[in-house]
This record gives sequence, C-alpha cells and structure tokens, in this order.
Amino acid sequence: MVYFPMPKNNVQISRTYEILPKKEWVHLLSNHHLEVSNLIDDYLVTRSRGLKQPVMDFLFEYYPFRPSWLKTWSPGFNAALEYDTPDELPKIKALNVNDGLAYLDTSLLSKKKINSLRWILNLLKDTKDKRPSFGCFGMHEWAMVYKSKEIRHNQIPLRMASKDLEKFVESRPLVCTHFDAFRFFSSEAIPLNKNQLSRESLNKMEQPGCIHSNMDLYKWAFKGFPWISSNLLFAAFKLAYKAREIDMKASPYCLLDFGYEPIKIETEEGRIEYYEAQKSVYQKSIPIREQLIKNLEKLINTL
Repeated sequence: MVYFPMPKNNVQISRTYEILPKKEWVHLLSNHHLEVSNLIDDYLVTRSRGLKQPVMDFLFEYYPFRPSWLKTWSPGFNAALEYDTPDELPKIKALNVNDGLAYLDTSLLSKKKINSLRWILNLLKDTKDKRPSFGCFGMHEWAMVYKSKEIRHNQIPLRMASKDLEKFVESRPLVCTHFDAFRFFSSEAIPLNKNQLSRESLNKMEQPGCIHSNMDLYKWAFKGFPWISSNLLFAAFKLAYKAREIDMKASPYCLLDFGYEPIKIETEEGRIEYYEAQKSVYQKSIPIREQLIKNLEKLINTL
C-alpha cells in the first residue's frame, strides 16, 4: 500500500490516506455487495410480500439503517480510491473527487455529528473496560410481556400460558443492565428489575457481556457510516444478526414456523445453552468493539 498527503484546493493537509488501486477496491466493493445480498436478499423478497420475520425485521426496523445503505460499500475515512471516471465510484455523497483520487471529506461532518461520535466513543470505551456479566439469561423479552395486555410481537404465539409465564418471571431474578431493553419492560416488570435504569445511567450500567450491548455495535458503526468502513459495519451487522437470533430463540415466543428451535431458559439445560451462546457473542464482539474504538479515535483526531 502507498500513503500520501492529500492535497485539497491546492493546500496540502497533514493527514495521509491509504491509496487503493482501482482493481483492489472494485474487488472489495463487489465482494461486499455479494456477501450482503447473500444474507439479506431472501428476506427482502419476504418483506416485499408483507410477511414478518422477527430477526431481520428487528435489524431493519428497530435499527433505522436501510438495506440499500448496508449494501453501499465505503472504504472508510482514511482511504483514497484510484479511478478512471467518477461514474464508477461508490455512490456516497461525502466522496470528494480530486485528480484521479476519491476520498471521504471529513470536513462535511457537522459539529453535532462530531459530538455524537465522541459520545459513542466514550460509551464504547467505558463498556470495554468493564467485567462482562452473563447472568440475565435473556429474561428481558419475558419481562416485556409480563402481565402485559399488549404483546409486542402479537402475530407470534407464546410458548406458555400467561399464568405460567408470570410464575416463571417471578421465579427468576431480573438483572437487565441495558436501558434500551429495560424501557420496553411492562409496567408490572419494571420494579422487579434489580437496576432501575435510565438514559442518564446508560454509560454507567452498560457492560460488554450484554447481548443487546453487543447487538448495538451495529448501531454505533452505522452512526459513523460512511466514515466507518463497510467491512467493519458488516461485521457488526452479522454479529447483531446472530445476537438477535439468540435473543428470539430464548424469548417466550414460539418461532418454530420461522425455523428457530427455542432455547428453553425455563430449564437448567436451556440456561446453560443461553449462557454459552451469550458468551460466544461476547467473544466475537471484542475485536469489533476494539476496531470501532480505534477507528473513531483516529477519525476524531483528524478533525
């Protein structure tokens, strides 16, 4: 790879960019589009028919990042692309074209966006340094339907009768540490949680063993897109997809019609299975969180 100081408007700026030859980045772009398509295209056909899919629906509804954006390839903020004509470049508005080289223009980042990225960076660093906890056993989804008259996924049947579900929730400790899961608890379940969470306590309570915290690495990556590379974004998406599968399999919903065997956390064997699955997601999250921190630090330092 070659590095060079990037001239802009005849003024040489201090930061350097990694030059990607056209053949190399075209290959990366093509591979990215193929990998994303292989994972989500069947789902997009299903969605176009008005059918529900509780795993993928969550990733594109709760997380407001369009499938077309996920398919769009970006090299990240510190790369420059060699090209012959601008028409062949990735369709990214922030891409600056300069004498046969194209790069993402960090000057387009607003002050509000920079502050948001700083907040995300601090959250990621705070979370990374904490000891992971694996004691929740996916009870958050059960707490969301506990004594509730409005079931969130009302098109999917529950795995047990309401009275049995209530007894099970009452038999287990609720130790959720993730505010964005806690805020969907039923009103009856909120006081049962060990921690009364709030938006203000998010940084303090977030911990790296939490399956939702690791799912949210996808959210933090797309908040930085396109300055965060598509390679890192898609790695975070695949982790979120796996985490959501575990989340739904351990939930009180019956997803057999969608091909998901339940993780029966109401049994000792099911809790062991969930623990191992949650720990696996945590292990896979470590390099993604570290890379996000590294990229955000570099991005913010260039500003």
